[in-house]
Amino acid sequence: MLFNSLEFLLFLPTVFCLYWFVFQKNLRVQNLLLLISSYVFYGWWDYRFLSLIFLSTVVDYFVGLKIHDSNDKKIKKSYLWISILFNLGLLGFFKYFNFFIDSWIDLLGTIGYEQKSTWTLNVILPVGISFYTFQTMSYSLDIYHGKLKPTKDFISFASFVSFFPQLVAGPIERASNLLPQILNNRVFNYEQGVQGLRLILWGMFKKVVIADSLAPIVDNIFAGFLGFGGLELWLGMIYFSFQIYCDFSGYSDIAIGTSKLFGFELMSNFKFPYFSRNIGEFWRRWHISLSTWFRDYLYIPLGGSKEGTWSSIRNIFIIFIVSGFWHGANWTFIFWGIFHAILFLPSYILKSNRKYVNTTIGQDNLLPSIKEFFQSITTYLLVSFGWIIFRNNTIYDSFIYIKKMFFNEFPFSSFNLNFVWICIGFIFLEYQIKENQKELVFFKHKKSNDFFFILLGLLVALLFFKEVETSFIYFQF
Repeated sequence: MLFNSLEFLLFLPTVFCLYWFVFQKNLRVQNLLLLISSYVFYGWWDYRFLSLIFLSTVVDYFVGLKIHDSNDKKIKKSYLWISILFNLGLLGFFKYFNFFIDSWIDLLGTIGYEQKSTWTLNVILPVGISFYTFQTMSYSLDIYHGKLKPTKDFISFASFVSFFPQLVAGPIERASNLLPQILNNRVFNYEQGVQGLRLILWGMFKKVVIADSLAPIVDNIFAGFLGFGGLELWLGMIYFSFQIYCDFSGYSDIAIGTSKLFGFELMSNFKFPYFSRNIGEFWRRWHISLSTWFRDYLYIPLGGSKEGTWSSIRNIFIIFIVSGFWHGANWTFIFWGIFHAILFLPSYILKSNRKYVNTTIGQDNLLPSIKEFFQSITTYLLVSFGWIIFRNNTIYDSFIYIKKMFFNEFPFSSFNLNFVWICIGFIFLEYQIKENQKELVFFKHKKSNDFFFILLGLLVALLFFKEVETSFIYFQF
């Protein structure tokens, strides 16, 4: 079920009314309702894949209990490996099996051995499998490291794994944050509900108005880039950078906003990454739930930055390559990860990667400084070049695309430049809320802010019923 669908428009208020008006006084029934609703939400795509979520839930529920109950470190580690191997095995089979087979066949072909039977599988990638396997696996890891005690309430744990607002595209929640909220009584909070509705509306605006409007232009440019001039290719890069950001962060906003309606607070997943002043800051602001997951469960266990410069550089390349591979079974994603590792290294070597941890661009000022402006433009362009690799089907196509951006003739045909002004206007709006991405206070006067959301709602409603519903980009990962 898509957030931007008529089905969800009916599904959400139905669950909301049952949750708060029928079962408000019974926590266990509320959690059971969340679980059933989440399975209905996910099963709307393909009910057969519900078995995968259920199996992952069962395995990590019992693994968590066994790890906690055991006093033998070897036994604890054995159970932990059951969780890791099961979840990664599940992910690997559905997402990467064909990739490894095809890569092996290609390798044999380079030495002159032609393999006719590829043994590839005709399987559909389950929606959101990369997200919920990482979420449930972190539960076992936290118990193993003594950061969390397991719950014996299976319904609550199953609700944590399958929580429908963030099930298919994150944020990838930690059990230490979400599970206690599920286990404890919730009371409806009007202000929290208003914040939730505004986040949903803002997320819908990003998705329906900006991302979906840019999608056909981007598809056209990237599909036929050989026939376009340099300016049009630059435009394709810029438009895709806005499309993927508005599409993915829009989903996160809707997920966080929907969770607020049910009394839950999810972690932030985006904090205006295109305002970043270096690559280190960008990765603290882009897909935060994934980058912190790799930091906590891969980078630090590998030694982090405590074992010398060369070991740290090795670890940096590992997490960026793995992060790229997490996005999809294609060499383009791996190369995209390597590209970002290379971009990240200068700031790490110069010790500037942690420079902007507690500040935002133009903090306490109406406008950013000239230095901050050029820093953010430079970072944005570097990230956008990476998006070309991310978006194309092959690495070769990416190189040709970039080459033609600089060396093609620059005639400009018939593309509508109105979207450029829409993107600029969007940047202006985001700059107004750069201090707090969850409050959404665009204007100082309350009436002006309320009027803005009324206009936003009318615009979203107009396009919601006019346009054909489209999936979110990150559903494919």
